[in-house]
Amino acid sequence: MAVFILLSTLLVCVVIGVPICYSLGASAAAYFLLLKPSLAGIFTQRVWAGSGSYVLIALPLFILAGELMNSGGITRRILKFSLYLVHPNRGGLGEVNVIASMIFGGITGSSVADTSAIGSILIPEMEKAGYDTGFSAGVTVASSTMGMIIPPSIPMLLYAMVSGASVGSLFLAGLVPGILIGLSQMGLVWVISRKRGYHPPRTPFDAADFKNTFKDGVLALIMPVIIVLSVSLGIATASESAGVAVLYALVLGFFVYRELDLGQIGGMLKKTVLSSSSIMFVVGFSTIYVWILSVEQVPAMVSAFMLGLDVHPFWILLFLDALILIVGLFVDVAPSIMLLCPVLLPVMRGLGVDDLQFGAIMITGMAIGLVTPPVGMCLNVCTKICKKPITEIFVHALPFIICNVLILLLVTFVPAVSTWLPALLK
Repeated sequence: MAVFILLSTLLVCVVIGVPICYSLGASAAAYFLLLKPSLAGIFTQRVWAGSGSYVLIALPLFILAGELMNSGGITRRILKFSLYLVHPNRGGLGEVNVIASMIFGGITGSSVADTSAIGSILIPEMEKAGYDTGFSAGVTVASSTMGMIIPPSIPMLLYAMVSGASVGSLFLAGLVPGILIGLSQMGLVWVISRKRGYHPPRTPFDAADFKNTFKDGVLALIMPVIIVLSVSLGIATASESAGVAVLYALVLGFFVYRELDLGQIGGMLKKTVLSSSSIMFVVGFSTIYVWILSVEQVPAMVSAFMLGLDVHPFWILLFLDALILIVGLFVDVAPSIMLLCPVLLPVMRGLGVDDLQFGAIMITGMAIGLVTPPVGMCLNVCTKICKKPITEIFVHALPFIICNVLILLLVTFVPAVSTWLPALLK
């Protein structure tokens, strides 16, 4: 009865258009009102406790670092640096799109921010250079999935909070899968560009311009190195490294590039608060929802059922991959992680899957949901930039999404892809 009340209330709320965070809260409230009225006081206590995790302090700081990058000229310099790296190659601007997403993802930890920042600059530039608008948008949204896989990663902070895994080790677990996705997408850009005749414009080499671009690019690249190494080596916590990232972005924006002014700070802080608070609502209401599931022993029942099936573990892992992809179609990343992780983690442990590997599987799979309709947050951002329908962007992004799916399968069935790098630091 408890599971029926939780799921039916959640489904009804989602169908009538209630945001997922409030749907979770309403489901939990219905459970207490109908089945456990004497325990109703636990509702606010668990919501508050879920939102008070120390790990989550890093969340608004990483979001603020991304805002400072965009306003302080760091994003534009990353794009210019990436252009010099791959400019001579066939499909140059398409390659730049992927490279820039890899670098940008190593700073902000947000795929949606990646789509917005890089898409608003590169999609118009690719159109001017003769690239099809659909292709430009497809590359942008597909490559932006690396934003939440390559460290730092906001979803990894949520996974670490739920699973208890080390944030530094999780960051390293996502590094190799993220790079593999980037390399595979770059290869696909080259193949498509060769087929369609996309060629980069030929311009004479300017040594002075290259020197300045390289210097600016290196200054921007120092930020992800600081974040990842400080957390992974135990020098700083995720929250402390996020604070350093904000400070570094401020120094670059105010004193090096001189493109920031005090008048912009208020607007950036407002955006940061709005973005962070929406995630915190999800975290808080998800916490009470998951607490109820644990009290009703739902994770234990699911684990016992899955592990009791007379099938090879290969098929169970494949089914769980499919489940993650299906949930990602309809539910955003944060609530998906908060809901699925407590239920599926016991199953994965029973199959001998390391917590870090499952984290890489979860994040890699959920990233695909950002570029698949009907929810597809990155698709929604991109359609506002290029004025194309979501379905058309998705069709053009599909070949690149297949690259993500192949890497997801690799992470699932080859543990070393995600566990090799963290093991080096043990």
